Amino acid sequence: MGSWAKLKSSRWAYHTAVLSLYGFFAYCRVAEPFLTPYLMGPNKNISGEVVTNYLFPIWTYSKLACLLPVFLLTDFLRHKPLVVVQGLFLVTNYVLLCFAPGLLAMVFLQVNYAVVTSTEVAYLSYIYSVIPIENYQRATGYVRSAMLVGYTFGASLAQVLVSVAELDLFYLNAITLGTVSMALLISFWLPMPQRGLFFKGKKDAAVSSSSHQTGSLGADRPEEAVMDKEEVGSRKEKMELDVSGGWHSWENMATAGHLLWKSFKETYSSRNVIYWSLWWALATAGYEQIFNYVQLMWDHIEPSATSSIYNGAVEAACSLVGAVAAFSVGHLKVTWAVWGELALGLFSAVATGAVFLMALTSSIWACYAGYVIFKSCYMLLITITTFQIASNLSMECYALAFGINTFVAILLQTIITLVVVDEATLGLDIVTQFIIYGSYYAFISVLFLIRGTYTACTNQRNPELTQSKEHESSGDVISAERF
Repeated sequence: MGSWAKLKSSRWAYHTAVLSLYGFFAYCRVAEPFLTPYLMGPNKNISGEVVTNYLFPIWTYSKLACLLPVFLLTDFLRHKPLVVVQGLFLVTNYVLLCFAPGLLAMVFLQVNYAVVTSTEVAYLSYIYSVIPIENYQRATGYVRSAMLVGYTFGASLAQVLVSVAELDLFYLNAITLGTVSMALLISFWLPMPQRGLFFKGKKDAAVSSSSHQTGSLGADRPEEAVMDKEEVGSRKEKMELDVSGGWHSWENMATAGHLLWKSFKETYSSRNVIYWSLWWALATAGYEQIFNYVQLMWDHIEPSATSSIYNGAVEAACSLVGAVAAFSVGHLKVTWAVWGELALGLFSAVATGAVFLMALTSSIWACYAGYVIFKSCYMLLITITTFQIASNLSMECYALAFGINTFVAILLQTIITLVVVDEATLGLDIVTQFIIYGSYYAFISVLFLIRGTYTACTNQRNPELTQSKEHESSGDVISAERF
């Protein structure tokens, strides 16, 4: 009891512990590595063509429709309600998978899951609304680790239950229903942030506007973070009344719109931020597409109905390798401002080869290996990218960049799905799809190899420019483990 009271007395530690617990159970989705075999197996009995060219595109279109409203509601409702909604829709998702028969139910499932994935933006940005800025690095490390441990544990457990216990895939979904139900319960214990980044009371908006002028993340709001931590009495109550009083007014809406536009101009006034954001959007669109359809590729090479499959083991390996890669970025002595764009091109080229390997091989083990290489490259590069973008942006600007880049990524993914996958257009088979995805990543790698080589050569000829970039990136920044 004493330990729990001590934990609650340390606000950042308590908030981080609750967020980490939620992340562990929400991402411990035992059934996820075997979703496609479950849909195509005797439990749901849906053909591979229907899953590929009809069901999965519905998720993509629905997520595009949900993402922008969710991003705005996240700040307007101050994060927690959206995380609770995510937990509720996760529970609904696995209730449908367990008990709802028929194709129509699976169509509704795709829309339901689109809400789950679009509300991830609320959870991933939640921590920066309740944790003091001096504890960002430790808190994000713990929360990110909890998510990865949950996903690794779930995937590993799934593989053991399928390969050793020979459990029917229905029971994987039933177990996952239990874990996400626990996440839903934990979500009610999450603290409510005192105000949003854009939707806030007039007094907070004025303070934010003046602090916005400073531009440096490290110096953006240190006094405010300390004040939230130490002054928990009358000042906190006064601020809360100010927020709740003007929180829903038209004047506050106009102020929020002004702050959004100001943050947008500040965020994308930097050419470097534009380049890094371009990679983020392009690569994430391709990654989501491959992640969604790779189980169909595995089933094409080695049908799950007639052979042993190791989807869970592969996903567990990917999350472990990705965690090591993400952790390593924060400890490598590399000037990402100078060499980062070249790294984007080089690792994108490796990812390109891995995707072509998945598309052209007839060996399931080679396909598994290609997927591990591809996913590890992406997780490494997305960590570098978010680190580089965050290093010189205020919290409002980073939150806006996160939302815009994610929206552009899902927009690109929707276009790819509409043209390549949807049965109403080309409706290509899974092998041809992966050849196109490989060509898509080849374009990304060539683009950033050219850009990265140019940047590296320019900085080699101008050492003063290199030192300037190193100085810009050496301030108080959020660690590479942030995302």
